[in-house]
Amino acid sequence: MCYAVWKNMMEDVLLPWTKSKSTTTRGYIIGSFSRRQQPCIQVEALLVEETSYYRRNSSKMAYSCFHTPPIIPIFVGFLLLVSCLESVMSISMESKAEGQLLVNQTFRPGEELQKLKRIRAHLRKINKPAVKTIQSPDGDLIDCIPSHQQPAFDHPQLQGQKPLEPPERPNGHKSHGTVYESFQLWRTTGESCPDGTIPIRRIKEEDILRASSVQKFGRKLKKPVRHDSSSNDHEHAVGYITGEKYYGAKASLNVWAPRVANQYEFSLSQMWVISGSFGDDLNTIEAGWQVSPELYGDNYPRFFTYWTTDAYQATGCYNLLCSGFVQTNDKIAIGAAISPTSSYQGGQFDISLLVWKDPNHGNWWLEFGPGLLVGYWPAFLFSHLRDHATMIQFGGEVVNTQPSGFHTSTQMGSGHFAEEGFGKSSYFRNLQVVDWDNSLIPLTNLRVLADHPNCYDIQGGINTVWGNYFYYGGPGRNIKCP
Repeated sequence: MCYAVWKNMMEDVLLPWTKSKSTTTRGYIIGSFSRRQQPCIQVEALLVEETSYYRRNSSKMAYSCFHTPPIIPIFVGFLLLVSCLESVMSISMESKAEGQLLVNQTFRPGEELQKLKRIRAHLRKINKPAVKTIQSPDGDLIDCIPSHQQPAFDHPQLQGQKPLEPPERPNGHKSHGTVYESFQLWRTTGESCPDGTIPIRRIKEEDILRASSVQKFGRKLKKPVRHDSSSNDHEHAVGYITGEKYYGAKASLNVWAPRVANQYEFSLSQMWVISGSFGDDLNTIEAGWQVSPELYGDNYPRFFTYWTTDAYQATGCYNLLCSGFVQTNDKIAIGAAISPTSSYQGGQFDISLLVWKDPNHGNWWLEFGPGLLVGYWPAFLFSHLRDHATMIQFGGEVVNTQPSGFHTSTQMGSGHFAEEGFGKSSYFRNLQVVDWDNSLIPLTNLRVLADHPNCYDIQGGINTVWGNYFYYGGPGRNIKCP
């Protein structure tokens, strides 16, 4: 556009001066400048000729635009051209800057594209084709997957197999009582999965993007089990027993919706079945409820499972996010939100969990409530737990990232200290273990420990109704926990 204006202007100025070589010297000079490659002409000659021209044609300048001295329009044209070039360069630089900003915002497009490809490949691996999908009120999508196509059967040792039939429960197990089949939000829709399928919470692209990498998605950090007095960003208030051979454990715990301060922290209440040293050979089986914004994208308490055979390094995962746990139940979606929850000075909602080893096949089974078998961890997944557990642990755990240099305000349990008691504090009750004879027996040597008692504490007790129990929890940051 600018070039066209400049070109038209120059043609109007120069063409009358370049019609013929026989015109005045001024015409030859300008014509040579605009049309030909001529040797350089001295400036003094040009000035003399121009001065002579002005004198001879001064009377005609008032009414003839063709007789206007060319140096002025040429100079004006030159300024116009420079102005246009500056505009073009400015736009080009702005475009380049915007492009650079876009690159900075997306960091490295090539690497980001590869990451996106890895994420989508992982989603195709863990999200199996569904025969039915249920929309949960909390936004979850619950897919009904044929039970023999669940992620566990991607494992080389399980390929081509089907879920096992349930074993006998431990001796002393009471199977009567209220079975809460609608304890999860997705069941409030009235929808259910068809026979022969299991409900699995669908993983979305944004779920994996919240993790630091595809490889770390669905995994705990290394060594989150409480076992000594050393301190790291995982803080605990737990009851535990050790010193014997254990083949399972059982407990009831109330469910809360603790506040979690940021995406990189979580708050959970669970049961650990542990074997091996606390080095790289640690084996654990875990189940309970947790609030984890990073894993789930919200602050709902969710039913979860976990396992590892190498201290949370390369094996194991939450729920059904890898090949491992085999689900057999068509009414429970592991990882789905729990509803209702307990309220302060109000109604208390608790759940019962039982983990035990099948004495015939060696698999570790999980039961929710009185009679709802959830599924099992195959024995071949483990090293030390192929035989027995050496420690059972119950209680709460939080991650403290120390935002702004202070202790986190992430709550454990109800967010209140143990001393407040029933209706206000979180609890575990009716703690039992499974012995060598596949029998449920009460605990005899429960110990309690809180590694940051000014932030989260614990108080144990025993009575005829609750057997072995303890209250635990806390608000996190407070006057005594800065």
